[in-house]
Amino acid sequence: MNSEDSVVQPPTITQQSPKDYIIDPRENIVIQCEAKGKPPPSFSWTRNGTHFDIDKDLLVTMKPDSGTLIINIMSEGKVETYEGVYQCTARNERGAAISNNIVVRPSRSPLWTKEKLEPITLRNGQPLVLPCRPPVGLPSPIIFWMDNSFQRLPQSERVSQGLNGDLYFSNVLPEDTREDYICYARFNHTQTIQQKQPISVKVISVDELNDTIAANLSDTEFYGAKSSRERPPTFLTPEGNASNKEELRGNVLSLECIAEGLPTPIIYWIKEDGTLPINRTFYRNFQKTLQIIQVSEADSGNYQCIAKNALGAIYHTISVTVKAAPYWIMAPQNLVLSPGEDGALICRANGIPKPRISWLLNGVPIEIAPDDPSRKIDGDTIIFSNVQERSSAVYQCNASNEYGYLLANAFVNVLAEPPRILTSANTLYQVIANRPALLDCAFFGSPLPTIEWFKGAKGSALREDIYVLHENGTLEIPVAQKDSTGSYTCVARNKLGMAKNEVRLEIKDPTRIIKQPEYAIVQRGSTVSFECRVKHDHTLIPTVTWLKDNGELPNDGRFTVDKDHLVIADVSDDDGGTYTCVANTTLDNVSASAVLSVVDVPNPPFDLELTDQLDKSVQLSWTPGDDNNSPITKFIIEYEDAMHEAGLWHHQTEVPGTQTTAQLKLSPYVNYSFRVMAENSLGRSLPSEVSEQYLTKAAEPDKNPTTVEGLGSEPDNLVITWKPLNGFESNGPGLQYKVSWRQKDGDDEWTSVVVANVSKYIVSGTPTFVPYLIKVQALNDVGFAPEPPVVMGHSGEDLPMVAPGNVHVNVVNSTLAEVRWDPVPLKSIRGHLQGYRIYYWKAQNSSKRNRRHIEKKILTFQGSKTHGMLPGLEPFSHYTLNVRVVNGKGEGPASPDRVFNTPEGVPSAPSSLKIVNPTLDSLTLEWDPPSHPNGILTEYTLKYQPINSTHELGPLVDLKIPANKTRWTLKNLNFSTRYKFYLYAQTSAGSGSQITEEAVTTVNEGKMGKEEWRKEIVNDSQSFFGLKGLMPGTAYKVREGDSGFVSAEDVFETGPAMASRQVDIATQGWFIGLMCAVALLILILLIVCFIRRNKGGKYPVKEKEDAHADPEIQPMKEDDGTFGEYRFLESDAEDHKPLKKGSRTPSDRTVKKEDSDDSLVDYGEGVNGQFNEDGSFIGQYSGKKEKEPAEGNESSEAPSPVNAMNSFV
Repeated sequence: MNSEDSVVQPPTITQQSPKDYIIDPRENIVIQCEAKGKPPPSFSWTRNGTHFDIDKDLLVTMKPDSGTLIINIMSEGKVETYEGVYQCTARNERGAAISNNIVVRPSRSPLWTKEKLEPITLRNGQPLVLPCRPPVGLPSPIIFWMDNSFQRLPQSERVSQGLNGDLYFSNVLPEDTREDYICYARFNHTQTIQQKQPISVKVISVDELNDTIAANLSDTEFYGAKSSRERPPTFLTPEGNASNKEELRGNVLSLECIAEGLPTPIIYWIKEDGTLPINRTFYRNFQKTLQIIQVSEADSGNYQCIAKNALGAIYHTISVTVKAAPYWIMAPQNLVLSPGEDGALICRANGIPKPRISWLLNGVPIEIAPDDPSRKIDGDTIIFSNVQERSSAVYQCNASNEYGYLLANAFVNVLAEPPRILTSANTLYQVIANRPALLDCAFFGSPLPTIEWFKGAKGSALREDIYVLHENGTLEIPVAQKDSTGSYTCVARNKLGMAKNEVRLEIKDPTRIIKQPEYAIVQRGSTVSFECRVKHDHTLIPTVTWLKDNGELPNDGRFTVDKDHLVIADVSDDDGGTYTCVANTTLDNVSASAVLSVVDVPNPPFDLELTDQLDKSVQLSWTPGDDNNSPITKFIIEYEDAMHEAGLWHHQTEVPGTQTTAQLKLSPYVNYSFRVMAENSLGRSLPSEVSEQYLTKAAEPDKNPTTVEGLGSEPDNLVITWKPLNGFESNGPGLQYKVSWRQKDGDDEWTSVVVANVSKYIVSGTPTFVPYLIKVQALNDVGFAPEPPVVMGHSGEDLPMVAPGNVHVNVVNSTLAEVRWDPVPLKSIRGHLQGYRIYYWKAQNSSKRNRRHIEKKILTFQGSKTHGMLPGLEPFSHYTLNVRVVNGKGEGPASPDRVFNTPEGVPSAPSSLKIVNPTLDSLTLEWDPPSHPNGILTEYTLKYQPINSTHELGPLVDLKIPANKTRWTLKNLNFSTRYKFYLYAQTSAGSGSQITEEAVTTVNEGKMGKEEWRKEIVNDSQSFFGLKGLMPGTAYKVREGDSGFVSAEDVFETGPAMASRQVDIATQGWFIGLMCAVALLILILLIVCFIRRNKGGKYPVKEKEDAHADPEIQPMKEDDGTFGEYRFLESDAEDHKPLKKGSRTPSDRTVKKEDSDDSLVDYGEGVNGQFNEDGSFIGQYSGKKEKEPAEGNESSEAPSPVNAMNSFV
């Protein structure tokens, strides 16, 4: 509890020097003593139990408003003068507080005493202890051994430094010989190091002593007299089988066992009847020292160290007793009481042995202090009842035993004070939602006030079932919510009055990381990005910080941080680790981490070593390189043959990634070098450094050449070839080949020859095409390879001598013939039979006989076949053929020529078909005969049918035309009608392929006027063009074309001219009568027209074909793709579309002009029109809507119904 400055309070010691105060004699002495109280206390000191009058010592001063002493020994005076036990007393009107007894001692770092150290000489393997024995300093020095160069001497299980500073050798080795074993003592307090005289050690063996020296030296002149042979362990420290150790509670327990022996003993530790504490036990000095930190009474017991080597083991038991200086169980606390109240001071401490409790009052033993009827002492407790203001004082509790003491000050302050609230008014507390909210209400009053909390202006007291009310007045809201926001009032009451204070609470949304960084595995050199997206309360401003392994990011330009991302470019191995995104606000912080694993192909293996070197094997071992965070899956071993193929590496073998050795099979006479590569999931490492070279011994070849063949290049030789061994396979120097051969069917002995390292040998003077047995054996300077296998070959071939006989030809059809022949005797083939070859050719006609070469065709039949088919012959042709046998050398003589004829076949389609001279009712067709008649043409068949406006085909007409005709005129056709034509030729074998074409009869233009054509140039990119300056009520013909070629044509009529004054003619009587007459006339004309059309009837051919459809012609209805889509004039007239390029009249069918250039008839396209007597056009085209095509022929003078109607206009 705190009070304001106006409240009186006894003194309290706030700072003091340590009980054991070791000072640096080179600096002024500063003994601290700070205290607080109201009124401020005054200070006094005792030294060695008597009053220390600082005013009489000019070197001693006290700091203002403090009890701290400053003793100026730098100018004059000796530090030893001020050694002693000091105690500080702080006093005011309410009592006196005292400090601990402060023992002031100067630090000491004395020198070693001068001594003469004799050199030590001892045998190899003997134990040795080099004593340090540092001078006694204050505090104790730190000991270490170094040489003259200030380099620490290496220590190990064999050589180590003991807790007392001595250097122990379990056994010495020759390398222990040196003259500068120096023990150093470092005094940390004064920062000084003292040095012992160097010790010289020489280790020798008996073999080094010559006979003279050995005779003059006795064993006792050596350090120790034990044999240098192996021996069981013996303890150098501690001595004997058992010892005792005492340690104080809370300190570090250090137990030590050092043993000598040969070989060097190993030390083990156990605790009898117990286990060593796991988290507090440590082994130091190569397990020779056992340390237990924070030792307690439970660590008392027997500890056993065991020293063991191959010759035996010894034991030493250390009995540990843990004592304890006094330690607090309950230290006395300050009491603030109001008059008439009760209270107690409790002082409880423990220790081993149990401490004695004594009380003091204002620094004076309570036994001699003035009596107070409100006070009663009961051992470690002072009980107060019905205290009064005079009961205020400072009490001291002292708990002590033989290992130390504890001193505590606790005051009793009797006050009568109304409540006071010390927390600032209107304090604003901001808390994150769902977290505890702590609202302070620091108060003071005597008697102790009661505290109540209220929410809002008119709220009731807050209950403890929802809130937590702490003794210090703090209100805790365990889980603050948004509705916890508001004002809270703290009210403090006691019998002397009341005080209140209002604070405000605001609840904020928590900061959250809504997108956390994710674990990443990236390859070295790539770029990685971590995302960290934060959501926070809008009134708080967060700061986002990135950490690497809980430290700052490296100061490297490769690291880029923006609002939500951390980007690391060109990732290196050192970038691997844990990256943490920390979002901080003034109220909370959140973090999220992700691990970055940097992977790459492994580093190359290293330290290649060859062992177990035999003639045909060696063991290769290596050390793997770093796997770069991706486990090595396998090692690849390659070799180089420096003798035969220097610089070329070959695959030797592969081993699993867990294996670091490989037994390699070797070949003789190879100068091997090896290298190793490691492979993981990312790829293969660079090759390792090359191993040492290893040359294997030479041996005879263990294999023979492969691919041995015997083939003759001439009729009288045998060429023996083989695939030679490479240098690696030669197994030794002087590689040669023994080539052997003999006839297969003879009784001759093998003929052999040894040749150099080549791949071919030619045997001359052999008979033609005789089988030979062949073998090729490798040999070198050491010996022969195993016996080689025997292969069969043949001497050279010659051309066959006999032609196939009995050649017969069977004509299958007009394009296929079968040829048969008798086989040629094998002996006359004189080689490997490849097959039979047929030469055949067609006889040329008289126009082609003068050509220099006749085109012959060749057909080869493999193997021993004696018949074959000749496909692709031309019908109605004269052929000649002969047959020859073929071997590896070439063809034999030809058989006698055989002649045969192919029968007639169906002809090909006529070469061309075009329509010329179209008129109103006729079309003329011209064509060229088939390019391949395939026989004698008997006739042509022409079929045609009209096409109506909906692209439907009308009845089919069939005509037979003599074979000598290539032109035909069709008459009595419908005018302005499109027809489709089918033409094909026939021989006695049947009908050939057809050719199709389409054409249109012309329109009746006899009564159209003759005027000059006007021209307009139109851009190619335009799809329409407007004609201007036309006369009303006038018929016009329009053509579309390019460079004099007409591609399309159409007829249209402009509308009548409008009167300047329009009258509603529909209401005039004369007009109504005229229209009725016109309608009647039109009806009569339609009936007449219908009767005239029906008179023509249907063609008999049409009816016949309707009943018997021609299977060859009918499918052609929609198959002809020569032309584009059909175009009808009626659609143009109705839609007012512009003329299209590519109309249905091709250039080869354009009707030629027969009259003058001004004749409109020359360009008719089937448009029917009428002219007035004066020649003006009055008929406008109207397309026919009937589904069936027009049949028969109409008179050119018969007017159409539309024209009849227009003639009345």
